[in-house]
Amino acid sequence: MNSNNTKKSNFLVQGTILAVASIITRIIGLIYRIPLTGIIGDVGNNYYGCAFDIYSMLLLISSYSLPLAVSKMVSARVAKGEKKNAYRVFKGAFIFALISGSIASLVLYFGAGFLTGTLLKTPYSIFALKVLAPTLLIVAVLGVMRGFFQGLGTMMPSAVSQIIEQIVNAVVSVGAAYVLFSYGSKIGSVLGNEKNISAAYGAAGGTLGTGLGAFCALIFIFFLFSVYWKVYKKQMRRDRSSYTESYGNIFKIIIITIIPVLLSTTIYNISSIIDQGIFKNIALLQGYSENKIDIWWGVFSGKYKVLVNVPISIASALAASCVPSLSAAFTVNETTAVRKQINVAIRFIMVVAFPSAIGMAVLASPILQLLFGDSSKTAALMLQLGAISIIFYSLSTLSNGLLQGINRMRIPVRNAAIALVLHILFLLICMYQLHLNIYSVVYANAFFALVMCILNGYALKKYSGYKQELNRTFFIPASSAIVMGIVVWVVYHIFHLILKSNAIATLISVCLGAITYLVALLLLKGLSEDELNRFPKGHLLVRFAKKLHLM
Repeated sequence: MNSNNTKKSNFLVQGTILAVASIITRIIGLIYRIPLTGIIGDVGNNYYGCAFDIYSMLLLISSYSLPLAVSKMVSARVAKGEKKNAYRVFKGAFIFALISGSIASLVLYFGAGFLTGTLLKTPYSIFALKVLAPTLLIVAVLGVMRGFFQGLGTMMPSAVSQIIEQIVNAVVSVGAAYVLFSYGSKIGSVLGNEKNISAAYGAAGGTLGTGLGAFCALIFIFFLFSVYWKVYKKQMRRDRSSYTESYGNIFKIIIITIIPVLLSTTIYNISSIIDQGIFKNIALLQGYSENKIDIWWGVFSGKYKVLVNVPISIASALAASCVPSLSAAFTVNETTAVRKQINVAIRFIMVVAFPSAIGMAVLASPILQLLFGDSSKTAALMLQLGAISIIFYSLSTLSNGLLQGINRMRIPVRNAAIALVLHILFLLICMYQLHLNIYSVVYANAFFALVMCILNGYALKKYSGYKQELNRTFFIPASSAIVMGIVVWVVYHIFHLILKSNAIATLISVCLGAITYLVALLLLKGLSEDELNRFPKGHLLVRFAKKLHLM
């Protein structure tokens, strides 16, 4: 295995690999949602989003925590040289995945009518939800395979499989949506409800790619495992550890490890289901039409969430990649390494989150027009008001992973529960008292993530001894992003006025904005040469900075 020094420095490299893969998959996801939205419309996006929220909830409960838990347990045993026990953990988790994934698939398929119609007042989502049901089993097994490789210290199998999964997903989703939308139009014309039926069938086609994408990723990672298996068997033969864990004990430890992660992620993400249920039921009581509600939620789930989740995905990737190395360092009491890794991870994500949030807010309408052809004030205002949540969600997602990495599994659960209660109260006030309709959900989401940031930050300081550095972590990235925002706003309006083209003006302003942010960040000493080298193509950025005398 790697030396201790390599382990200390390797986590950001591995995190970058997974983060880059996550960015690529998000970009692919964003790209294919453009033609998908063009096919199924905002109403279809509502059906699609409703089905995915329910699917995601059951995915969280059944298997989402498995990669994180498996990677944590495997890395802890590998750090102590227990290769055989690490493999036994893998086999125990595999059995768990088969059981939990099968149960979740059956619940989703047979409970689809109640979940979509009775609970969330979106009965036409039933087709999309039933198509998603088998995917839960596939993703559960896939998660164990990814977690095993992550526990061994390599993110490459997870990264490549994610890209394969999303490419297949994109191609199949758009193609199937087009075919089924047309088929639904024919059925709808017979039934006299063409718009809803076609959108429902189109949404079902859009979800078909999710299952086939996951299946292709599973085939790929099984192939890698079969190739690596010979090497790992040799390593196990050299394992001289005296203690062999029983499968019963491993299964027990897996469940004990999974439960806090499961509770944390479930509570952390259940807000989406709660938001949808509260919003749609209250909006109906307030007299809004079903069509208006469908369109609002379609814009929120199909445009707003798709865009803000692109930068947030970096935090999720970095959080997952931090856990194994933090667990290994924490297991052997390397407190200095633990604090250093926490500091670098938080700084890394803030360097990305601040410009993403400000850029999204400044160019809200131009981006929506460019990607979705949507010039409505509702969509633009959602993005402007909710852009701040990119910062809060990035930090709170990362801090969840950091706390789990230092064996404080219950803390994120407690914090998420507190934040969820406050979130629901905040949403009800916005809906009932302030009558903010769909903007209530945008505000409530940002509020939830802010509460999580505060609570998790306090817990990290208490349990790791980590003291948050403020200037280079928050103030410099924020100041650089504000300068970038001003430049982007001015450049966009100048080029839009001259060229009369939203697309060209937006692309030019984004490119100049990225350069402005990097220059401001370097001038304010927000990144050192060593830190810049750790970014993708960092050596090119260093060469660029030195030529311009920025460092």
